[in-house]
Amino acid sequence: MCLPRFDGPPLFARLLDAERGGSFDVDPVGLVEGGQRYLEDTGVLVTTLVGPEGTVEVTDAMTLRSGADLTELASASRGELLRVARVTSGVVDLRIRLQPTASTRYRPDAGGWAVNTESHPDLPLRVLCSVDLETDDDGGLGTTVRRHAGEIVVVSLHWSGDTRLRTVLDPSSLVDQTAAAWRRWMRHVTYEGPQRELVRRSALTLKLLDHSTTGGIMAAATSSLPEHVGGVRNWDYRYTWVRDAAFSTYALRRIGLTSEADAFLSWTLACADRDGGPSIMYALDGGQPPEETSDERLRGWRGSAPVRWGNGAAGQTQHDVYGELLDVAFQWARAGGPIDDHLWGILTSLTEQAIENWTVPDHGIWEIRDSGRPFTYSVALCHVAVDRAIRIAEIAGRDADLDRWRQAASEIRETLLERAFDPDGETFTEQLATDGEGRGGLDGSLLALPLRRIVDFDDPRMVATVDAVRRRLDAGDGLLYRYLHEESSDGLPGKEGAFLLCSFWLVDNLTGQGRLDEAEELYDSLCARANHLGLLSEEIDPTDGSFLGNFPQAFSHIGIIASGHRLAEARRKASGRAH
Repeated sequence: MCLPRFDGPPLFARLLDAERGGSFDVDPVGLVEGGQRYLEDTGVLVTTLVGPEGTVEVTDAMTLRSGADLTELASASRGELLRVARVTSGVVDLRIRLQPTASTRYRPDAGGWAVNTESHPDLPLRVLCSVDLETDDDGGLGTTVRRHAGEIVVVSLHWSGDTRLRTVLDPSSLVDQTAAAWRRWMRHVTYEGPQRELVRRSALTLKLLDHSTTGGIMAAATSSLPEHVGGVRNWDYRYTWVRDAAFSTYALRRIGLTSEADAFLSWTLACADRDGGPSIMYALDGGQPPEETSDERLRGWRGSAPVRWGNGAAGQTQHDVYGELLDVAFQWARAGGPIDDHLWGILTSLTEQAIENWTVPDHGIWEIRDSGRPFTYSVALCHVAVDRAIRIAEIAGRDADLDRWRQAASEIRETLLERAFDPDGETFTEQLATDGEGRGGLDGSLLALPLRRIVDFDDPRMVATVDAVRRRLDAGDGLLYRYLHEESSDGLPGKEGAFLLCSFWLVDNLTGQGRLDEAEELYDSLCARANHLGLLSEEIDPTDGSFLGNFPQAFSHIGIIASGHRLAEARRKASGRAH
């Protein structure tokens, strides 16, 4: 739990160290088993915990104000984690204990406890509880109480500093108004297609990753969950990658959620205008993530050290960012969004930067920590940038040197099709051929070329590439590696799991080729990998199907939404032709 924003310091981090991470526990003494569910169409979590003599339900809610509008989450949030423990059967000895990661002092304060921790010295943390709490010698605050069926215990953690919220209101009303706010927002979701309930949960998950104060959408809610257990590929994903968020907004727009897409575009373009060009990622306040550091205090998930805060890839060169932003802007313009002089000036500048930089090697979509290369996907997205800028100019009637832009777009695309296609292997390759350098092998980003309208899904070159990627990067059971480390050094030791988004891109290609039954079978198998709450990680361990990488991962939930939408549209068109 990181405060006051998702990319702030962790208050509790037991996920990264069972002994020293700190936690906020509400559970029965002698826990036997448990289960979890979300209240339907909400972010409210209910956990059922079975003790030796009874069962308790713990309802967790990041509470929202009455009548809250989730398009304005900053004003909707109460800045509170509410935990309501209700004994549903028998007798439960309920243990409540709060112990932050860092050294902490507690002070009784107006019926509650003021909490001052070294990691958050200026944050007005306060704990309220319906039973008396006490400090202990180990630096914690808590108690154990016996409760019978029908009885409840309420505990809440506040950090907003709003004194008007420093009372324990009727917990049922707070849960109900929070659930009602989520359900009002979910009424905007228009999706009707395969895996409907999981798609709706994925939309809600992306919204939970949305920092609505700015419009930034995090790549994931965690840091340092490893891509290989015991390995060093442990990264902090609590930031907004322009690429990831652009994919998120594309997916959300397809199912009726447009305000998030518009907020992201406005925020990111403002940052790019401020800085004279786009960054590949931003902290949630619009600045740059902190310098990447290793946390020596925490052992890491299942001993996977180092635990990292900050992200060293923030300073990389990744040219696909131009295309991501121009494509989001094109969706805005196509939906009728105005392109005023200021916005057009920003978009023009991004277009010119894409034209200027497309021949310069970069670190690519997979953010290699090695020297730059002429990655196919990066060049493709520079073409997307120029192509979408031309389309925006035509839609909005804006002045531009369109002849020069069309010539540049044609040159980029022709160069890509010539130098990124291996006539011997009859496939596209991860890099453009250059003097003295090979084209490299195959990588999963090639599956995105038809998604970005670089080539058609049924282009023979693309069909052959899809088949080759499927064979070469196969991890079993429909899973794909994003690349093979022995073929494409990324500057890091170790290995990683299968990358879920690549498999969803494979679904999209099969759909685009008209292989709908095959596509839907693969799609359903991928969706079946979601956990009991409908959540997915970044990667899957192909040896046992377990989750790897940060969690929940926006990319994976984007795949659920976008591939489901594409399948549903293809099914409708096929049905129309049949009749």
